[in-house]
Amino acid sequence: MDSPTTETTPPPPTLSGPFVGAIDEGTTSARFIIFRAGTDEIVCFHQIEVESIFQKEGWCEQDPMAIVNTVNECIAGACKKLVAVGGKVEEIITIGITNQRESTVVWDKNSGQPLVNAIIWLDNRTTSTVEELLETIPNNARNINYLRPLCGLPLSPYFSGVKLRWLRDNVPAVSQAMEKGTAMFGTIDTWLMYNLTGGKDCGVHKTDVTNASRTMLMNIETLQWDANLLKFFGLPKTILPEICSSAEFYGSIAQGVLQGIGITSVLGDQQAALVGQQCLAKGQAKATYGTGCFLLYNTGPSIVHSTHGLLTTVGYQLGRKAVPFYALEGSVSIAGAAFNWLRDNINLIQNSGQIETMASTVDNSLDVYFVPAFNGLYAPYWNQDARGVICGLSEETTSEHIVRATLEAVCFQVRDILDSMHKDCKIPLAKLMVDGGMTVNNLFLQLQSDLVGIQVLRAKIAETTALGAAMAAYKAVESRYQMEAPLSKSGPREAIKPSISATDRNLRYQKWKMAIDRSLNWETSTLPQGERDAFDGA
Repeated sequence: MDSPTTETTPPPPTLSGPFVGAIDEGTTSARFIIFRAGTDEIVCFHQIEVESIFQKEGWCEQDPMAIVNTVNECIAGACKKLVAVGGKVEEIITIGITNQRESTVVWDKNSGQPLVNAIIWLDNRTTSTVEELLETIPNNARNINYLRPLCGLPLSPYFSGVKLRWLRDNVPAVSQAMEKGTAMFGTIDTWLMYNLTGGKDCGVHKTDVTNASRTMLMNIETLQWDANLLKFFGLPKTILPEICSSAEFYGSIAQGVLQGIGITSVLGDQQAALVGQQCLAKGQAKATYGTGCFLLYNTGPSIVHSTHGLLTTVGYQLGRKAVPFYALEGSVSIAGAAFNWLRDNINLIQNSGQIETMASTVDNSLDVYFVPAFNGLYAPYWNQDARGVICGLSEETTSEHIVRATLEAVCFQVRDILDSMHKDCKIPLAKLMVDGGMTVNNLFLQLQSDLVGIQVLRAKIAETTALGAAMAAYKAVESRYQMEAPLSKSGPREAIKPSISATDRNLRYQKWKMAIDRSLNWETSTLPQGERDAFDGA
């Protein structure tokens, strides 16, 4: 007689490390992604949505504690999945942080608790603060580029320094804490790191050069907080974190499943994507398509001050003694968000999966042009009073034409920025590295290549932002790691080439510029025309 057998679940296969983790805290979700060290191979990840709060029109806030709790949940979830696939948490040798930039948190030094909700980067409440600050510029100049030589940025509601000034002026708890010396300020990277490393007990108060370069408070040349900028905004230096490079030891995680693991990189999300796309040489550029669209052009160790509406920013500094690399940046406020509007506001689509199918059923947009300037235009126009317009409608226009025109709107905005980059740098771009959620749409990438007239190269993985943070973190602990070497064994990137003539491309772009003209200065303004012209010419 055969002896009875007991069925057992076989153990998971062994998955060897080392691994590197990356916290990717974005505008709509947080993720913790675990990579095999030195490669772009994703072992596992965990993602949770982050809720935004809209108290008033144009306002966008998030609960700072909810952000921290969500990140901790993502870390725990990803580590649990790592064990499930046969890996060991102990083989995570370091982690990096990448984050939504410009979003502003102020908290109390003694309690470690936020004094107010985080003001998110796309929040537009500080328009009045910009107007007040313009009034303080000497000789009644009202020049939004007044601070550009110091910080590389125009005076805009977009940046953290303006948000911080608004909080000082409008939230008594913040202004009182500043006066008492108990206020602490940070962008999302700083807030996360402070909490991960111990909070009020022993949390470190640091940021990196890429995030600091988006505050309007850091000198773009010295890479330190600037006394003149602080004086202009009326802010105390005591609230500011220490500025570090993008790849060095920041501190160790104080508790939880990763207790004792070091944080060795911090990069703002768009700079992290620049690194993740391996645009590490002067003259390389990438575009990331998400809620908005962000283009960064690597200018190497040289600072290029744009005269065509772009921002000068730090691209990365991969080590305390490393040479900082700079970038020109152009920001499109509405990219993927335009399709949310089509879905949620006018019910033109039901879900994002329909976009490519609908747009592909027509050969062209039938001369329809959509400028999605719902809250003004960013680069290169910097016009707060612009509003969305749809031009060229006829009796033959269908929902499919409007969906296709929305895809083209993103492409045209990218061309606006690339043209400005060409004017500033004098070197034509031969190819554009692209990543982000919209790049799964093949028609969109073909339209992008057609309408800018250069090759578009799609990233092998979608998570280039987290990859950049992981690469920088690994670089900090493994000095021999060559970040410029190919990370993937899956072959070359897919290249999409233009398929229309230059004549067709330029004619369509001329009509796009006509549509832009119709969207500008839509909101009434009390500014005299001469001052408005100075603002619009930024």
